[in-house]
Amino acid sequence: MTATTGRAGRREWIGLAVLLLPTLVLTMDMGVLFFAVPYISTTLAPSGTQQLWIMDMYSFLLAGLLITMGALGDRIGRRRLLMIGAAGFAGASLLAAWSHDSGQLIAARAVLGAAGATVMPSTLALIRTMFHDPGQRQIALGAWGGVLTAGATLGPVAGGLLLEHFWWGSAFLLAVPVMALVLLTAPVLLPEYRSPGRTGRFDLLGAALSLAATLPLVYGVKTVAVDGWSPLPGLAVLAGLLSAAAFVRRQRTAADPLLDLSLFRIRTFSGAISVNSIAMFAMMGFSLFTSQYLQLVKGMSPLTASLWSLVPSLGVGAAVGISSALAGKVRPAVLMGGGFLVGSAGFAMMTGVGAHSPLALILTAAGVLAAGTVGTMTMTAEMVVSAAPVEQAGAASATSETAVELGSSLGIALLGAAGAAVYRHRLDGALPAGVDGEAARAAQDTLGGAVTVAGHLPGRVGADLLETARSAFTDGLHVAAVVGLVFALGAAALAYRLMRHLPAAHTTAPAPEPTTV
Repeated sequence: MTATTGRAGRREWIGLAVLLLPTLVLTMDMGVLFFAVPYISTTLAPSGTQQLWIMDMYSFLLAGLLITMGALGDRIGRRRLLMIGAAGFAGASLLAAWSHDSGQLIAARAVLGAAGATVMPSTLALIRTMFHDPGQRQIALGAWGGVLTAGATLGPVAGGLLLEHFWWGSAFLLAVPVMALVLLTAPVLLPEYRSPGRTGRFDLLGAALSLAATLPLVYGVKTVAVDGWSPLPGLAVLAGLLSAAAFVRRQRTAADPLLDLSLFRIRTFSGAISVNSIAMFAMMGFSLFTSQYLQLVKGMSPLTASLWSLVPSLGVGAAVGISSALAGKVRPAVLMGGGFLVGSAGFAMMTGVGAHSPLALILTAAGVLAAGTVGTMTMTAEMVVSAAPVEQAGAASATSETAVELGSSLGIALLGAAGAAVYRHRLDGALPAGVDGEAARAAQDTLGGAVTVAGHLPGRVGADLLETARSAFTDGLHVAAVVGLVFALGAAALAYRLMRHLPAAHTTAPAPEPTTV
């Protein structure tokens, strides 16, 4: 970087490529797992709750630890934290790949989440450190956002290719060579950064409260949705809410808090975070349904399903291009509100998808849904980084990513739990004669379990079970789509309200405004 202009040079741009590698892997991780779920269900035979924890544990710990790890990186160095996370992620990927039971896989996913939480805040904060010129920073952040979208798109394809030829654990091995490359190149290409203002004692109590607020709350909501009301999940929800309140109070009174709550008084910052988290709730919450529909309802192989899943990305690419072209001419409130309305149309189309619907219907619906939600996310990364003061870029990045990951996790948990509850209710008392005992319990837990059971039943009994289970699954899909539709419509109104003060092309302006919500 030149001293006279503050513009990034060749080293910074090559360093950006290094930062994009772990970002790509972390966003691919969830998509890879979507297509491994049926294989995991067959091999490890997880219960319905265990299957949700296999999906959710990674994202919940990632979300719960991001703020803590962002603050830790300010103290020990963001490059050092990135490298620690890369090493941990590679090791945990190996443990996940060779898991022998559901409990071991859930534990490995927990370690992956903790390791991912050390990587994510470092990537965005280092971009802010490396690129001081607003124009260059916007290009770098655009590349970072593009990699997020590419990872979500390529994850299922990579998973499908691996699962077509190897065992389900191979889906976790993609991260190993990438993280090894990061460890080799980061010391040479990335600058070290420690915040000079972070000299006080590390807020261990705040870190504990942030995690204590996330896991019990999500566990309680998910368990109630799947299994119905009982005292234990009710107490978990209460404990999570109390911990969240205690965390907020701690951050207001601590001498050196993990999170500066004054950031949320910046309207652009809080608005961008709200919009992004709701978009991820809608998009990621429904991705699991789409992948399972293609494999378990339409009977596609993982590779075939993953290739078909690329079709909706055409709409996403068009939406990103249109959004970028209009950003300098149309106010963010209009673009984001309009994007959520488009996503709402996709959810509405999903309510018409049945077990025997033409493939074009669900692919078109998924494309419209993703195009609308991703279109709203193209402007938010620059908004978050530019709205926060430079010295708080790390905290802003960690807070934004926490909201995104929590939105994604809650989408998978709540929409997945709603679909699972409907599936189990529809199968209760509706199983064909001859399906009882352990086979009935496996079929009622998940659609993957029903497909496995049907494969071992004779003739008409197996076909009847498949038809009943697939119909129950699409009923669950319809309920989840209605929930998503309500959230998307609410998000359209929220985006317009929170962003209506911004003029067109605000994302290029480096200086924040002090407007309060």
